[in-house]
Amino acid sequence: MALTSSPPSSPGAARGRSRASRSGWATPMGVITLVMLGSLAVLAVAGAVLWGQRADRPDPSAVLLGPTPGHPLGTDRLGRDLLARLLSATWPSLLPALAATLLGAAAGITLGALTAVVGGRAARLLGALINLLLAFPALLVAMFFAALFGAGAGGAVGALAIACAPGFARITQTLAAEVAGTDFMAAARVLGLRRHRLLLRHVLPHIAEPLMLTTTVAAGSALVALSGLSFLGLGAQPPSYDWGLLLSQGLDRIYIEPLPAVAPGIAIVYAAVAFQLLGEMLAGAAARQTRPHPGEEPVVHPARIEQPASVGQVLEVADLRVVLPTADGVLRPVRDVTLALRRGEMVGLVGESGSGKSLTALAIADLLPDGARASWSTHRFLGTDVGSSTREERRRQLATGMALVFQNPASAFNPALRIGTQLTEGVRIHRGTPRAEAVEQTLAGLDRVALPAGRRLLRSRPFQLSGGQRQRVAIAAASMMRPGLIIADEPTTALDVTVQRQIMDLLRRIRYDDGTAILFISHDIALVADACDRVLVMYGGTIVENLPARELAAGARHPYTRMLVASVPDLAAERDRRLPTIEGGPPDPYGSAPGCAFLDRCPQRLDRCAVESPVLSPLPVLSPLGPEHEVACWQPLPAPPPGDRHETEEVER
Repeated sequence: MALTSSPPSSPGAARGRSRASRSGWATPMGVITLVMLGSLAVLAVAGAVLWGQRADRPDPSAVLLGPTPGHPLGTDRLGRDLLARLLSATWPSLLPALAATLLGAAAGITLGALTAVVGGRAARLLGALINLLLAFPALLVAMFFAALFGAGAGGAVGALAIACAPGFARITQTLAAEVAGTDFMAAARVLGLRRHRLLLRHVLPHIAEPLMLTTTVAAGSALVALSGLSFLGLGAQPPSYDWGLLLSQGLDRIYIEPLPAVAPGIAIVYAAVAFQLLGEMLAGAAARQTRPHPGEEPVVHPARIEQPASVGQVLEVADLRVVLPTADGVLRPVRDVTLALRRGEMVGLVGESGSGKSLTALAIADLLPDGARASWSTHRFLGTDVGSSTREERRRQLATGMALVFQNPASAFNPALRIGTQLTEGVRIHRGTPRAEAVEQTLAGLDRVALPAGRRLLRSRPFQLSGGQRQRVAIAAASMMRPGLIIADEPTTALDVTVQRQIMDLLRRIRYDDGTAILFISHDIALVADACDRVLVMYGGTIVENLPARELAAGARHPYTRMLVASVPDLAAERDRRLPTIEGGPPDPYGSAPGCAFLDRCPQRLDRCAVESPVLSPLPVLSPLGPEHEVACWQPLPAPPPGDRHETEEVER
């Protein structure tokens, strides 16, 4: 059961966040952190104002004094008060450290996040570059560039930013890799979003929280490193000064008067610990988020949107192949797949796990994983030859003419963005629809899928919806552009039977209202037979049978299809009888041996099956099913008598 909660803007959510914040910052550690940060902020703002003149005023009569009531930390070689210099150096010490951290974070985060939105070859090159940069110790890199840029605060800031950028890049690359493989990123690519929008709207918001925590913690380390550069003479130069330079100057007399050297070191450690504690508190606050339950909302019935359906083929694919080079050889998960979908037609794609169903869908949607390559003899989408189109034209056509509904509704949306933002993104980008009009279209789309509409739902985030609600929103998002084809990959697997039926009703309504073709991928044979017009049976990466859905239960002619249907549980079967199974295992996807892929498991095999692979061909015209029925088998099973078929249909009804 999914957990629901109020939208972030609701009073309950605000109270929950307030309680969470108080429970974290009201602890002793939270109070200590606030006191330390507050003292640093006060000193940074008021230090130079209150003690600046005294810190720069020389006194020849008080040179190199030890601690006295008038000079608690003593004086330096020019008679200047060391306590005043220590306090007024707060801002010159903190500002360069924060600047170096932000510059390094900006460069590193950009470099690491790009690996999630660029192509496979570019991503590998960027990954190799990050690995190369990480091979050099950060401190040595900082010292090298500080010497190269020249001694001074500006050169030290630039050097430290360069040194810490690879660390941010590696963290970002790791976080972005998890986002790059999610369903909502695949859906965003189908929408044809450009890389900068993928980066700014989908990748960075999703990983912003851990990166902010990392940046906060890194600020303390940067302060220590920058002080070290000043200590070595590569940072702040006289007459300017910071804590690192004061530490270096006090070290000359540490055996006589240790306090002038110890005090700057304490200030450096104090500020670094304050930033570390801030990072720890922010991480704890992020883990304490309450999600109150929402109130009841009225149910809004779907509004039927009339749109004439055009005729013709939506998708035509012939001899589709997918190859994936691996360390163990070339993987061939999809081999010679041929299929076609007409407008308003729902076609089911069934088969065992690993038969290539999802990879076929990803190849059609141009969403294959890195390294995988697809080839075909014919590939037409909405009447356009895909092979002759440029990449930009293909992306635009896929973005407006195709949509995907994924198996897991929880991963189909970006949890960092609100529902309204994700639903309106496609029409605003590709059709230039104004925001207000896009919101109205989104509300109409939510009404269409029988969701309680209203702007309250648009302000919600995906985790605040139940599984059924998320899947309805996914269907609404898929139909926003009125696509010619919707690929539904196991859209009902994680739902109960009641919600499954509602989802199937929504898909039927979309195909009838908009004339949308639907490729429905599922393991549920009974559901496919009931909902679809035709069924494509896939085995070993290829289509072995194409038949009308009404004939799936009794009219299948391929041995694999018969055995697949027989393995479906039947309520009328005897309880003591074992459920039929298909003995053996699927073919080796690395193999390229001739012959039928189902040879080792087929009880009807012939000698010809071992040397010649069958081709998907129509059955003879004399067949009761006519030319609509295609089978890839050298010895199709005989058709059942008409009486048996009629009895089976009566039982199903």
